[in-house]
Amino acid sequence: MIEYDTFGSRLPWLGLGPDRVPARLLQRTSAHRGPSDARCDRPRRGFTAIVQIGTELAVLIYFWSDIRSIAVAWARHIARRPHDRQAARMAWLVIFGSVPNVCLGLLAQDMIETGLRNLYITAPMLIGFGLVLGLCDRLGRKTKTERDLTWRDGMLFSLAQAMALIPGVSRSGGTISAGLAMGYTREAAARYSFLLAVPACFW
Repeated sequence: MIEYDTFGSRLPWLGLGPDRVPARLLQRTSAHRGPSDARCDRPRRGFTAIVQIGTELAVLIYFWSDIRSIAVAWARHIARRPHDRQAARMAWLVIFGSVPNVCLGLLAQDMIETGLRNLYITAPMLIGFGLVLGLCDRLGRKTKTERDLTWRDGMLFSLAQAMALIPGVSRSGGTISAGLAMGYTREAAARYSFLLAVPACFW
């Protein structure tokens, strides 16, 4: 879905391009883990959690310079010192966008770990959200950039990410689909999606 670079096209896995590697990592440990977890007992879910942490660390490394710049700008903003306004604003958008995901996760934890861990739910969700992502990519206007990100859009991104609490729904796929549907470029939707995923995956 995201533009591939020329170097990435030389190797099968790297053919996804550097900008798609984090997407595949996140998808493999969010939507794709649902079916196996549905069959696993609690001890084996611990292994899944460890795998999840490893892939999130890969995302942290990939976006480290962005995360550091945003964190520094936010700290300087809090301290009322000169700062990058756009980076500080992005920090607040990530914080603001993380609230619904945390609240819904806490409120629905029991239902998620019992009733929703079901292959009859996971399989249709995998298929359905794959189709949703394809449609959003095809029909989205792709004109908005990160500078166009509003508080309203940040909340919609967050609600889309919260849908990943349902096994079979990809965290990155859901948020990128929402971004494309709202008219954001692939790059803007993907970047905010992954920044928003960082606190959500470690809370």
